[in-house]
Amino acid sequence: MTIGIGRREFISALGGATVWPFAAWAQQAERIRRIGFLATGLESNPLSKDYANAFLHGLDALGWKDGVNLHIDWRWGGVDAPLMAHQAAELVALAPDVLLAGGNLAVEPLREQTRTIPVVFALVSDPVGMGYVQSLAHPGGNITGFSSYDPPIYTKQVQMLTQITPPAETVAVLYNPESAPYAGRMVRAMEDAGKSLGVMLRDAPCHDDGEIEAMMSALAQDGRGGLLALGDAFNQVHIQAIISLALKYRIPTVVATRQFTESGALMSYTINIPDLFRRSANYVDRILKGAKPSDLPVQQPTEFEMAINLKTAKALGVTIAPSLLATADEVIE
Repeated sequence: MTIGIGRREFISALGGATVWPFAAWAQQAERIRRIGFLATGLESNPLSKDYANAFLHGLDALGWKDGVNLHIDWRWGGVDAPLMAHQAAELVALAPDVLLAGGNLAVEPLREQTRTIPVVFALVSDPVGMGYVQSLAHPGGNITGFSSYDPPIYTKQVQMLTQITPPAETVAVLYNPESAPYAGRMVRAMEDAGKSLGVMLRDAPCHDDGEIEAMMSALAQDGRGGLLALGDAFNQVHIQAIISLALKYRIPTVVATRQFTESGALMSYTINIPDLFRRSANYVDRILKGAKPSDLPVQQPTEFEMAINLKTAKALGVTIAPSLLATADEVIE
């Protein structure tokens, strides 16, 4: 007895065995992946926009497009630690594939909320000393990323304040200890540099604009004072007050980003911060494709930039050494 089967039935039966695996693969390939983004600073701040755009451009270059094959949940916490803790809990509850942490204040609450979701950080100081990773080469957990910690920067920043006329003899280091718990190590590195340059370093922790003004007023009375504003989220949020008070008290100031120099500070020498966020997209891409954070070494800064504002120099009554001007990446007239 012969059992007949039509051509349509045969193809249908065959398709049931072969088409479904392909369809399942296609569905998996098109699945929208989710990223939680938590950073210090304010969303409306131009610098924050630079960070976000650099991250998006890095993702785009790797084929990831927000709203197409990727969904990003954005959170900006300023320097409000309780707010960032709340935002971190929100993001973890969304069960993203990867979390991006911009700044130490972002890493801290994410580390408390999850030890399983991969976390990639950018703009983080001293990740080993702060306990975020076991070592730069072998992070060892669910956290890795791109560090902004480069001690020679601080030596250069102090030196710049001696390459003006009149040169600074006392340099105050401005930061908020709550948003920059790593600052002590930086200040010690600067003190060592100051000794070799004949400059006295002054620790200047501040918590609000009033304390910043009191510190600058005292510094101005001493004469020959300079200010170094650390790359601290607090300083980022309070940068306009820092710049205006530096002009009021005629204090030459080195700040943490080129953008702040363009806004009126005297000088900056720092890493290219948006570049850290652009490069972090590479680690996000690798993790989305199966890599583990513990296998991705922490990367150090690779791009540095110097900016000098001659308009501000004129307002302060200082002259910049020609040798320093010659090495600047940007001179603002």
